[in-house]
Amino acid sequence: MTTPPAPPAPPAPPTPPITPSSHTPFRLPEPPRDKKTLRRQLQAERMAMSDRHQRSVHLQEVLMVWLLTRKERTIGAFWAIKGEFDALPALYRWTESDAERRIGLPVIDKKTKQLRFHVWYPGCPMEEDAYGILKPKDTEEFHPELLLVPCVGFGPKGERLGYGGGFYDRTLASLKPMPYTAGIGYGHGFIPWLEAEPHDVPLDAMLTEEGTVWDRDRDA
Repeated sequence: MTTPPAPPAPPAPPTPPITPSSHTPFRLPEPPRDKKTLRRQLQAERMAMSDRHQRSVHLQEVLMVWLLTRKERTIGAFWAIKGEFDALPALYRWTESDAERRIGLPVIDKKTKQLRFHVWYPGCPMEEDAYGILKPKDTEEFHPELLLVPCVGFGPKGERLGYGGGFYDRTLASLKPMPYTAGIGYGHGFIPWLEAEPHDVPLDAMLTEEGTVWDRDRDA
């Protein structure tokens, strides 16, 4: 006996059109307003950057071009940690054209919790400080005319988000004359709503891999 054919399947219901009310658009999460949480998030983002090397190459170029506009001959820099931009290669090239130019790295004064800057050069003796960060050992101390300041984040008007220790704010409040200060960091750290605390000392310039974000001398 022949089995009768199966009845045809019913037609699929029509796909409803996508309307603004039927889906949620993708939005990046807002940065946390709590500074402690914000610091952790920005540091994690920086460490996870797959293109951090390329960003660093661009920022080296930005820094070298910017230094051509500056007259200072002594610069206080920093030893890069936690995925920070390493400014020392660009600074070493900066010194090669003038024997009077000097680079310094910070050494923490245990009593005042302020930073003092000691001469650094490739191959100079180094040792770890109490925080495990390398510093020059037994080199000359000097007063920098220009200070490069590492930034975890930064705002639109010279505001800086650091690690929360207050070392740079205490140092800048005590240095006389005050050095010109340039923040250094990656563009992901821009926080439009960042506001300065009463003790914060605003930066004079801000450099990222995208260029000079602002410069008090240029924009005055």
